[in-house]
Amino acid sequence: MRLIREYRPAFLAVAPTLTAIFTLAAGVMLMASGATPSPVERFAWLLRQLPPEVINLGHFVSSLLGLVLVLLAWGLKRRLDGAWAASVTVAVVAGVVTLLKGVNWEETAVLIALIAFLLIARPAFTRHAAVSRMEITPGWMVSAALLVAGMGVLAWWSFKHVAYSDDLWWRVMADASGEAGRALRATVGAGVLLLALGVWRLAATPATPPIMGENDPDFTRVRAVLATAEDASPDANLALLGDKRFLFSDSGKSFLMFGVRGHSWIAVGGPVGLRAERAELMWRFREMADAHAARPGFYNVGADLLPDFIDMGFSLQKIGESAIMPLADFSVAGRRRGNLRHSWKKVAEAGATFEVIPAEAVAPLVPELKQISDAWLDMHAGSEKGFSLGGFEPRYLAEFPCALVRQDERIVAFASLWPTAERSSIAMDLMRYTEEAPRNVMDFLFVELLLWAQNEGYTVFEFGGAPLAGLSDHPLAPTMSRIGRFVFEKGEDFYNFQGVRRFKDKYDPLWQPRYVAAARKWAIPLLMADVALLSSGGVAGLARRPKPKEAPKDVERVSAPS
Repeated sequence: MRLIREYRPAFLAVAPTLTAIFTLAAGVMLMASGATPSPVERFAWLLRQLPPEVINLGHFVSSLLGLVLVLLAWGLKRRLDGAWAASVTVAVVAGVVTLLKGVNWEETAVLIALIAFLLIARPAFTRHAAVSRMEITPGWMVSAALLVAGMGVLAWWSFKHVAYSDDLWWRVMADASGEAGRALRATVGAGVLLLALGVWRLAATPATPPIMGENDPDFTRVRAVLATAEDASPDANLALLGDKRFLFSDSGKSFLMFGVRGHSWIAVGGPVGLRAERAELMWRFREMADAHAARPGFYNVGADLLPDFIDMGFSLQKIGESAIMPLADFSVAGRRRGNLRHSWKKVAEAGATFEVIPAEAVAPLVPELKQISDAWLDMHAGSEKGFSLGGFEPRYLAEFPCALVRQDERIVAFASLWPTAERSSIAMDLMRYTEEAPRNVMDFLFVELLLWAQNEGYTVFEFGGAPLAGLSDHPLAPTMSRIGRFVFEKGEDFYNFQGVRRFKDKYDPLWQPRYVAAARKWAIPLLMADVALLSSGGVAGLARRPKPKEAPKDVERVSAPS
């Protein structure tokens, strides 16, 4: 018993794959059996016991059940409890039918063994989904079609002694007692069933969710989920940009946001909402993408999701690191923060003041903030971003509180804030300033915001990401990691990679790895290219080069590499 307890987790981990293989093999066995003659002695004995109509029906149904098992193997691989229940039922019926078609007790024994294995592996099928929810991929349907074609070839080879002619096909099919007729009927029946399932699957495949904006009535559902989300990252507020598509859980209390470009379906972060619904949403996203012959991927995800990606068979690549600051012990006191404290006090002594206004007070200030934002973009030769980065859009900006820096009663810098439910963490989204802002205004804004968040009861402040930081250049490291490390060290002409890291490092944050996940390793570069295009608004936005940065104060918050 102790041995069973020790190896049970390992068995349950591989059980879905094993049951899928065994079920697929059983289905192929039944289809092949339907295309070949039965043993002569057994068949002669069975004809004396049962009417030919019953034998023919058993032969026909057995082949169709074989095809059904082939299709159910897909659902077993994905841990669907509905596929498990259907497989057990089909295997039981098939075990009886194989005896009726030719006393094929060997096939019945195989099916009994399959049923026993399915029953033992039952705890591994934890995903609650009906068989009708199975998003069978086009590739799996093509594979099933090839099996049906192979069944037809096997039937032709098994009965090649029959002198077929153009009109004899119909006579052979109508022959109630002939073995060739049974094989031909089984093959045609399997083909018709597969065609019907293919048409139904095509009609039942859900359409790609549309981009959901402010005018969509369901946008209120997004706000409701964000207001109660468990363990949400501040980046989850990107859902309110109005450029995402959403996949909601059945309860409506969780969602996964994603974008589509070409064949890429790219989720930004992980599911948002209830922890218990996280894995199911990730599986549904992959299945929906597979049903549309798309490349599913997850961008800018944390280490907490790695076990789920491993279960899903995804490949992972580190793309940088994200800085977080626990606020409980934050202080500008001490020698280590002397330079930071000096910069902060110097800006305050120059007459700068700090204030955080609630979301409802942002809209009246949008025209003034727009002037600052436009000047900042002109100063940096930049353009508005989207998708994985926030942009200046009045409606979006008014969704969040905003930090303001004033000098001589004029706003000279602002930062929109991303709070989370239960005040677990907070981050900056946009941060922009005018040329008239005092030097070191970013340090002033960050320090004031950290102290304000600490006083408001937030647990963590998230600085955002440092693209390509922390990648290994070891000779045995993945090629993409070594290329990323080279770009991080030599690519300052394209982006201030090291400057971003140095600026955030002076706050002594904790650095956490960020990843991109894809169903195939080779798809990761394609997904990254599509993320860059989605974030920049296309090739033109991506090609626009920023002006060289002259000082650390010009470092803008980066949620993730783009």
